[in-house]
Amino acid sequence: MPTPNLQKLRNFGIVAHIDAGKTTVSERVLYYTGKEHAIGEVHDGTAKMDWMAEEQERGITITAAATRIRWIDHDLNLIDTPGHVDFTAEVERSLRVLDGAVVVFDGVSGVEAQSETVWHQAEHYAVPRLCFVNKMDRGGADFDRSCDSIRERLGARIAPITVPIGAADTLAGVVDLVRREAVYFRGDQGSDVVREPIPEVLEVEMEVRRADLVETLADFSDEIAALFLDGEDPDAKTLARALREATLKADVFPVLSGAALKNMGIQPLLDAVVAYLPSPLEARPIEGHHPDRRDRVEVRKPDPKAPICALAFKIAMDPHGDLTFVRIYSGTIKQGQGLYNPRLGKHERAMRILRMHANDREALETAVAGDIVALVGLKQTATGDTLCEKGHPIALEAITFPEPVISMAIEPKSAADRDRLEEALTRLAREDPTFHTAVHDETGQTIISGMGELHLEVLKHRLVSDFRVQANVGKPRVSYRQTVRGPAEAEHTFQRLIQGKDQVATVRIRVEPAEGGSGSAFRIDDSLESVHPKFRPAVEEGVLFAAQGGLDLGFPVIDVMATLVGGRTHETDSTDIAFGAAGGEAFREACDAAGLAILEPVMRFEVTTPAEFVGPIQSDLARRGALVEGEDVRGELRVIRGTVALVQMFGYSTTVRSLSQGRASYSMEPAGFREVPAAVARRLSFE
Repeated sequence: MPTPNLQKLRNFGIVAHIDAGKTTVSERVLYYTGKEHAIGEVHDGTAKMDWMAEEQERGITITAAATRIRWIDHDLNLIDTPGHVDFTAEVERSLRVLDGAVVVFDGVSGVEAQSETVWHQAEHYAVPRLCFVNKMDRGGADFDRSCDSIRERLGARIAPITVPIGAADTLAGVVDLVRREAVYFRGDQGSDVVREPIPEVLEVEMEVRRADLVETLADFSDEIAALFLDGEDPDAKTLARALREATLKADVFPVLSGAALKNMGIQPLLDAVVAYLPSPLEARPIEGHHPDRRDRVEVRKPDPKAPICALAFKIAMDPHGDLTFVRIYSGTIKQGQGLYNPRLGKHERAMRILRMHANDREALETAVAGDIVALVGLKQTATGDTLCEKGHPIALEAITFPEPVISMAIEPKSAADRDRLEEALTRLAREDPTFHTAVHDETGQTIISGMGELHLEVLKHRLVSDFRVQANVGKPRVSYRQTVRGPAEAEHTFQRLIQGKDQVATVRIRVEPAEGGSGSAFRIDDSLESVHPKFRPAVEEGVLFAAQGGLDLGFPVIDVMATLVGGRTHETDSTDIAFGAAGGEAFREACDAAGLAILEPVMRFEVTTPAEFVGPIQSDLARRGALVEGEDVRGELRVIRGTVALVQMFGYSTTVRSLSQGRASYSMEPAGFREVPAAVARRLSFE
């Protein structure tokens, strides 16, 4: 297999708020690049990238789907991601391995709740972005208003480069400001891209817009600044070069426009992906650490001849063997090759290498640096694991996922379903890191937890359709958490005779509140010498296990920093088991001493409604204890924004439809946790 030209490779994803038209954009991309010979549509269940039965029935994207396409002699790895907040983990792990992204916005609504979430996810991973203002064919679409919402709500420095000609029923094409041309989409399904001079009636407006583009880039390009100060007009090539440099640094975000459903604007978007998003050679370097020495930084360059370094970012069930999706950062993986997993300290073998096109696959003999492929044969590798060579070990930063916010009890309908249910839940949890299962200590019930009602509803349907398991489920319940109110320390000595051998360890742990959203973390006092280094990982495991398992009420402990500050190692009788148990007990005792607060999940919401229903909707939100933070005007619609406890929003979709004669809609996204009211805390303490 010839070495690929990494300079002509693009790894990018398409992300958006639900219903912004993201999958419709993806389907046009497949058609215009020749990957598909007919355009799939979300509304009739034929979208190629929405291949799951649940996706086709519901008309939404649930799981991220990958494909490989080709455009202007470039290879493009595309990942189409979900837009619903319940499946935000799919966006998180996709952005972790992508070099660039296209963020799709609704031309009527502009920035919406989930738009902010995916934007900040991309910011976290320093992913350069293009913006695509879609649905310019809809009544009420306003390109400038959408651009203003991107500037104001996302704080982004944007540079519009294709501007719509008309809007709604009069949408005719777009103007390419860089090349000073009008672009029209004619022929069968808009396949013929026709470039013509800008209509005379638009010349003055477009020259003003191009001058704004030049002025924006002058702040980031010395070459453009010099031309701007001299009153000279940069040519298209010079402007594109400056725009690329600013985009790669995430200083500027180019904005394009179109209407995917009407087959307008997709080809210029593909041109922009090639022109402005980075190749693997231009993406930020991938850094990790030596598995045994966290202070030793390891860097891998995208070189097919270098030692292997890959990140497993997604596990997908498959009848012929589970698929492990990996991004290869360096080296070459061959079919049948052994790969070292430093987290497990074990080798796994990639029996097959597949290039995926949604649910279709193409077998490969090798895959090289810069590529995104699926491996078959990895039995124990989990999402976020690094795969490398044992002689050249590296551990990349793991992927972090939000905490589940909702749970329900589940039990098999018959004894025959019991074993199948347990196996199914284990496999679903391996595939989806935001899906948790646990057995309640007192009742023995199996509790499943996820990101929302839709998330658990989809998983429940998959139990029936994919695993043929019949189960009864309880009503959804909020997943509570606990945290410490202040700092405290505790020391615990574990001493027990196990299988005829003494097990002894003493551990002293200090706990203190950590930043909201940080989860539970562990560190070691730099001056500590009394606990032998070989036992410290066991202490960490014991502490984090205790935090996840919950304390007196069984709610996991979050937003706490636990520090190993002291202890004693017995010369002959100390073991990993003893230190793990001592660490867990010392953590529990320290948390009790610090005092515990019960936390509930809080959601950020947006309700979009015609103006005449604002009053009843706001009254209902006030009854639910919602904190309304603002109200925006989007044409004839009003958008009410704020935060509310998740427990108050169960079944809200029915209520908001009833209050607005079916004309209002809403969306929510997690906004963290907050302490529950005293009355709720008392009730939970006695349940």
